[in-house]
Amino acid sequence: MGESAENLALMRLIDAEYTRHPFFGYRKITHWLNKEGYLVNKERVQRLMQTMGLAAIGPKPNLSTPHPTHPVYPYLLRGVKVERVNQVWSADITYIRLAHGWMYLVAVIDWFSRYVLAWEVSITLDTDFCLVALEQAFQFGSPAIFNTDQGAQFTSTAFTGRFTAAHIAISMDGRGRALDNIFVERLWRTVEYEEVYLHDYSNVPFGRARLGHYFPFYNTERPHQALAYRTPAEVYFER
Repeated sequence: MGESAENLALMRLIDAEYTRHPFFGYRKITHWLNKEGYLVNKERVQRLMQTMGLAAIGPKPNLSTPHPTHPVYPYLLRGVKVERVNQVWSADITYIRLAHGWMYLVAVIDWFSRYVLAWEVSITLDTDFCLVALEQAFQFGSPAIFNTDQGAQFTSTAFTGRFTAAHIAISMDGRGRALDNIFVERLWRTVEYEEVYLHDYSNVPFGRARLGHYFPFYNTERPHQALAYRTPAEVYFER
C-alpha cells in the first residue's frame, strides 16, 4: 500500500529541504517542518526519509543500503590512472521525485569517456532493473574493472555473478565515500540540473520519455570540458 496524500506532500517538502541542505538529518528536517507549521514528530520524518533513501551523510541520497550476508569487495581504484575506454565502468542509483511518488534511476558509465552505456528506471529499489541496465551495457563490450557502492542491489549474487563469470574485477566504494564513484556523482548532478529540475516529472512514463531524450543528448551532443570539449560518444568510439 502506498503513502497517504498527506505523507506524499510531506515527502515533497522533505525532498526540497534536503536538496537545499543535504547535511540535514531527520531531527533538523523535523525542526524545519515544525517551524513551517507542519506539526510532525521526528519518528515520522525519520521513517519517510528512510523510505525516500535520504540520510545526512553527503550530497546524494543514501540509496546504498548494504545486505548483511552479501560479500563486499575492496575498492581497487585508489591511485589508478584511467587511460582508456572500457578500463573502468561503474554503476549507481539515484532517485527522481514525481508528482505523486518517486522513481529510481540506475546508470552504467565508462569512466574514461563519461559515456553512459545504459540506464533504466524503476519504482522500487530492487536488483532487476540494475540487471537490465547491466545487460544493455554489455552490448558495448566489457570493462577490466566494474565499480559500484555497497548497496544490496550491487552486492547480490545475481549482479556480481555476471562479473566473476566474465573474469571482470569487482571494485566497491568505501562506506560513506561518495567520491570513490566521482564520475557517476558528477553525472547525477548534470542530469538533475540540466534535465530533472527543469521539468516536473508527473509520472514514470513521462520521466522515462524525458530521460530517453536527455541521455542521447548527453552522449552525442553535450561537450565536456574535461574531454577537451569533445562529447562522450566521440571519445568512447574513437578506437
